[in-house]
Amino acid sequence: EIQLYSLATPNGVKIALFLEEAGVPYDAHTVPISGPGALQFTEWFKEINPNSKIPVIVDQKGPDGKPFAVFESGAILIYLAEK
Repeated sequence: EIQLYSLATPNGVKIALFLEEAGVPYDAHTVPISGPGALQFTEWFKEINPNSKIPVIVDQKGPDGKPFAVFESGAILIYLAEK
C-alpha cells in the first residue's frame, strides 16, 4: 500500500488525483510545513525525503518487497505509472 505525505498544494493534489484515478489504494498523511507543528525538518521525515519537501510517497511493497520512498512529484508520477 502507498503512503502519501503531502498537503493540498498543486504538486500534492496531482499525486492524489493520479492515485484516485488509477484506483490505487493509499493512505494520505498531512505534513504541516510551517508553524509549531511543522514536520518537514524532523528526522523521520528527512529519512524518507532528504530534501525535506512534499509530496513524498512510501510504497510498502517497493522493489524487492521492501518499503521504498519516492519524492519530487514528477518522479512519483513516473514511478506510479510504471508500477
